[in-house]
Amino acid sequence: MAVVNLFFKDPRNSRPHPTFVECGWSVINAGKQHLLQLSTFGSDTRQSEKKVSQTIQIDEAAAEELVKIIKAAFPRIRA
Repeated sequence: MAVVNLFFKDPRNSRPHPTFVECGWSVINAGKQHLLQLSTFGSDTRQSEKKVSQTIQIDEAAAEELVKIIKAAFPRIRA
């Protein structure tokens, strides 16, 4: 769990994951800085009760970069 400070294109081949999870989001007020937190929860097939699996946080600069990446990956999205 960490604050993302850099996005880069990963050249390795990836495949779709076989399961789906829910993702919660919240805005954290860290003084003068706001962070967007994304938390994934275990899949529906998980044996134990629902709990956070992974969390990332991004600041405004990282969010701007992520919007550019999303627009490049999904050109039909207009935001």
